[in-house]
Amino acid sequence: MAFAALFPGQGSQSAGMLAELADTFPVVGTTFAEAADVLGRDLWRLVQEPSGAALNQTENTQPAMLAAGVACWRVWQQQGGSMPAAMAGHSLGEYSALVAAGSLGFADGIRLVAARAQLMQQAVPEGQGAMAAILGLDDAVLMAACAEVAGDEVVEAVNFNSPGQVVIAGHTAAVERAMAAATARGARKALKLPVSVPSHCALMQGAAQALGWQLAETGFRMPEVPVLHNIDARPAAEVAFLCPALEQQLYRPVRWVDTIRNLVADYHTTLMIEFGPGKVLTGLNKRIDRALESVVVSDAATLDKALALTEGRA
Repeated sequence: MAFAALFPGQGSQSAGMLAELADTFPVVGTTFAEAADVLGRDLWRLVQEPSGAALNQTENTQPAMLAAGVACWRVWQQQGGSMPAAMAGHSLGEYSALVAAGSLGFADGIRLVAARAQLMQQAVPEGQGAMAAILGLDDAVLMAACAEVAGDEVVEAVNFNSPGQVVIAGHTAAVERAMAAATARGARKALKLPVSVPSHCALMQGAAQALGWQLAETGFRMPEVPVLHNIDARPAAEVAFLCPALEQQLYRPVRWVDTIRNLVADYHTTLMIEFGPGKVLTGLNKRIDRALESVVVSDAATLDKALALTEGRA
C-alpha cells in the first residue's frame, strides 16, 4: 500500500502554528531561521504573534506556509518517515511539494513565493478583486453561470476543491453577480472569502508573466518522486515543464479533485498525509473519496500516528 504527501496552501495558516512541534524538534526553528535569512524578516515571530494580523498578510502568509510545510517534512525525514509514492500541493503548496521532492532548493522556494505574493497583490488593486466559495452546485452549471454573468469583466471557477465545493474568482462585481446566479440555480451556499487577491483567474496573467522571468532564472531539477501539478493533475515529464506549470498556475484553476483521483488511480495511494498546519486538505479529501485514509502531520502526536500508519507501506 502506498501513500501520498500533500502540502496545504494559503488559508491553512493560524497564529501560533507548529509551536508544539518546534518545542520537540529543533529543525522547525532552523527551517524558519533559514527563511528569515533569505527574506530579512523574522517569520517565526510573525507566526507566533497571538493576533495573527501580520501572518495573514499575503506577503507573509505565503513564505510562512512554505516554511511550515517544509519544516513538517524535515521532521518526518529526521524521524525515519518513508518516501511517498507521489506528492502534490494545493496552490502555494505546490512549491512546498517541489522543495520536499528535491526539485527546488528551499532558499529559492522562499524567494519565489515571496515574489509571487508581491506580484499577486500588485496585480489587482485592493477591493477590485474577490473570491467566493460555491457549495452544492454541479461544476458545469457553475461554469455556465459565470460565463453568462461575466459581461466585460472576469469571473471564473478557479478551485475545484471537492465535488460540490468550487471557488470562483475575478472582478468583485462579477463575482457578486455569479454568486447570485449560482444561488438562483440551486447552490446551497455562496460565501465570499476574506481574501484581497483573486487567485488563479485571468486577472493574474500579468503577475504570472513577471513571475515567469524569475522562474526561468531558478535552477530546477526533476523531482525525486512525482509531483502532480495543479494545472493538469499530472507530473512533469521533463524538467522544462516545471517553470511553465508554476507560471500558469497563477491564472489557471487548481484541479484538486482530479489530483486526488489521479493519486489513487495512478499511484495506488490509500493514505494521504498532509504536512503542515490545519486540516483543510484532509477535509477535502474525505469528500472526494470516502475510502481514503487521511492524516495531518503538525505536532508530535499526529507525527507518531502517521509514522505508525506508514510502517510497511511503499
